[in-house]
Amino acid sequence: MLRFLLVRIASAIPVLFILSVVTFAIIQAPPGDYADYIRSQLINQGGASYAQAEAQAQAYRAEHGLDKPLVVQYVNWIGGIVTRGDFGYSMFYNKPVADVVAERLPRTLLLALVCHIFASVLGIGFGIWAATRQYSWIDSLLSGISFLGMTVPRFLMALIIVYLLVFQFNVSEIGSFFSPQYGGAPWSWAKFVDLVHHVWPVVAIATFGGLAYNMRVMRGNLLDTLNAQYVETAKAKGLSGGAVVMRHAVPNALHPLVMYQGVVLPYMLTGEIETAIIFALPTVGPAIVGSMAVGDVYVTATFMMVLSATLIVGNIIADMLLALLDPRVRQFGGA
Repeated sequence: MLRFLLVRIASAIPVLFILSVVTFAIIQAPPGDYADYIRSQLINQGGASYAQAEAQAQAYRAEHGLDKPLVVQYVNWIGGIVTRGDFGYSMFYNKPVADVVAERLPRTLLLALVCHIFASVLGIGFGIWAATRQYSWIDSLLSGISFLGMTVPRFLMALIIVYLLVFQFNVSEIGSFFSPQYGGAPWSWAKFVDLVHHVWPVVAIATFGGLAYNMRVMRGNLLDTLNAQYVETAKAKGLSGGAVVMRHAVPNALHPLVMYQGVVLPYMLTGEIETAIIFALPTVGPAIVGSMAVGDVYVTATFMMVLSATLIVGNIIADMLLALLDPRVRQFGGA
């Protein structure tokens, strides 16, 4: 298993390098940079003339290396990451990019992990329930819920919930994790309840989409597995229906869902990002959108690299889980 892990990590390094090149190039492709944002701010809010603002913008480009060729900017950025762990300096937030990531990434990953756990447990459970009651009203109801979860856009669900909270229930504390009285307070049960009160819409919406996919896949796989010959043999030996399902059918039906874990973390992150943008929570989503809007390239590139890394790490974890679950993978995959 250790050799299997080392091989997967080694193969991920060139993929991550290629992704960094493509990501940096795409981010830099649109015209304009942060110096253009400074120029517009000086003209619109500072009352400066175009010539004065342009001079300030050119000086800013020269100071921060934005006037250098794209290749030089990329080499400086990736070289700082590899040699010093320096992800660059955020021009918009006026702090190192590592500090911006450290502030927003942990809470984003925690939200995504909570959503993933809920979506997996509920989705797999509902999938088993629907498959073992095929064509019943329970199966029809759960299939309808799955269809809605996979088709209704998350941003639309977020907009509907924001409208209901603000205009129907007069909720004013939108866009924060805590109420003002709990912002700097030490952790307590009351602060945890306040956190849940603020983030439940994001968790509910992101969970709903993941739950729908897990339930649909689990139902289909389990129905195929229940018709397999070894399941019929287990029934013929006198095993109870519950034992046949849980001991023989479910473990084999889980294989595609285990592989799905390779993409589920970035999927849950993007689901959280979409919803967090609508709710203006201080997580990764608004930071990516805000940095792209003003040309803060190092923040955008770093966060996109983080999302790429989560996809690679998720696939490695999925491969390891599948190798642990299925001896055939260990035998033929070299684990």
